[in-house]
Amino acid sequence: MRLILLGPPGAGKGTQAQRIVEHHGIPQLSTGDMLRAAIAAQTEIGKKAKAVMDAGKLVSDDIVIGIVADRIEQPDCAKGFILDGFPRTLVQADATDAMLKAKGLDISAVVEIVVDDEVLADRIAGRYTCAQCGAGYHDTNLKPKVEGVCDRCGSTHFKRRPDDNRETVVARLQTYYKETSPLVGYYYAKGMLQTVDGMADIDEVTNAIEAILAKV
Repeated sequence: MRLILLGPPGAGKGTQAQRIVEHHGIPQLSTGDMLRAAIAAQTEIGKKAKAVMDAGKLVSDDIVIGIVADRIEQPDCAKGFILDGFPRTLVQADATDAMLKAKGLDISAVVEIVVDDEVLADRIAGRYTCAQCGAGYHDTNLKPKVEGVCDRCGSTHFKRRPDDNRETVVARLQTYYKETSPLVGYYYAKGMLQTVDGMADIDEVTNAIEAILAKV
């Protein structure tokens, strides 16, 4: 099962990805995490990425695709994976499809979580994560069962992204609609897109996604 989750910042992709990981035992792959791991492991592609970053430049799509290609060869991806925050552009989507095809693989499903823009500011401003394991929470919608204690690992240390505030929401949404939202049409045209109502209760969203996954 190889999945892509689409949706604007605050749509709930991270929360739902965690639930898919727990239910299906497939890893959630973040390009940022993969990039750091490749650099730390000093892989060939990691060395290229480090050289680019040390020069103060942005890592190219080719390098990111190479890092993804290496990562999905690892044993924990044998049953599948979730791509988190990637691809972000049509160019990256084409390159990802080509890379997977070369390995005899394809994407099983693309799930778009649809949320009204006016709700996103409240969602983004209220979210935070466990500093130790990365589990996601929200000030009102998803609190830990025991206040101040992570449900997953028991840590009492939490953090918020510095850009998780109302002032930056508009700019982040503009970037999403400009660069990433065209992927909705891209995957729809391929007959791969499924949509769920992200305005529903978190458990209802999970159930809707699971109904989709049951068919792939």
